[in-house]
Amino acid sequence: MDFKRVCVYCGSSSGARQSYEHAAEAMGKALAGRGIELVYGGGRVGLMGTIANAVLEAGGNVIGVIPEALVAKEVAHLGLKDLRVVQSMHERKAVMVNLSDAFIALPGGFGTLEEFCEVLTWAQLGEHRNPHGLLNVDGFYDGFLKFLDHAVTEKFIRSVHRELVITEKDPEKLLDLLTEARLPDLDKWIDLEQT
Repeated sequence: MDFKRVCVYCGSSSGARQSYEHAAEAMGKALAGRGIELVYGGGRVGLMGTIANAVLEAGGNVIGVIPEALVAKEVAHLGLKDLRVVQSMHERKAVMVNLSDAFIALPGGFGTLEEFCEVLTWAQLGEHRNPHGLLNVDGFYDGFLKFLDHAVTEKFIRSVHRELVITEKDPEKLLDLLTEARLPDLDKWIDLEQT
């Protein structure tokens, strides 16, 4: 599967370790090197700003999607040629999903996890068939992955749905895995408008 655009969810903070910033830079360079456009939350701060700047510096294209309320707080990346200002967080997420061929989460907080889990849920419900990856920098997502496995054991997540989450610590290898991913056929339960 070839990707034109990949949506990356990540922190508006840079986190406690330099390795998180290095990973965001490496992911940005990897995307640009493959001619894949970055779709992200439109911010100039934290890992969001780091990955956007890395893509731009490597000659790639970036689409930022940001709610008007966050533009007003001066966190929008004004160096983007394509910055789409929307009315709400819900609209932001829908636009990002509609633009993207795959989804990756870098380290981040509540927002990163919520957005990644929502788009994963949409795949579980059969709304799209795009792959999902976690860039597990320095074991950042180890606890989350353990939780997913526990939820499978406790029969809250089916094994076929757990397999939707592809994990790797190296950006280039993660992109390779997402490109090679063969997603299971899942019944469509609802339409996106019903979410």
